[in-house]
Amino acid sequence: MTVFVATISYATMVFYFAIALAGIVGAVLAGMTREDAFTAADRQPKMVWVGILVAAALVVLLRFPFLSWIGIVAIGVYWFDVRPQIKDILSGNYGW
Repeated sequence: MTVFVATISYATMVFYFAIALAGIVGAVLAGMTREDAFTAADRQPKMVWVGILVAAALVVLLRFPFLSWIGIVAIGVYWFDVRPQIKDILSGNYGW
């Protein structure tokens, strides 16, 4: 039984670390993106997203009980909503 619990704990730790790493990578990518792309995408400014992603990665890495889930959602919103739209704008793809 303790081996199973230890495996679950290890898997959870790896999951949180991977999400925090995605937040740090997202913050670096957001920091390297042009400021006007965020305005054109009708999103929050660049430095707001960098701050959100860094704070979310820190909260996830430190595994605060409820805030870590909010951080996971914020990182997911960047990767699955904001980043694809900004990539489309930067590549000149303005379709629906």
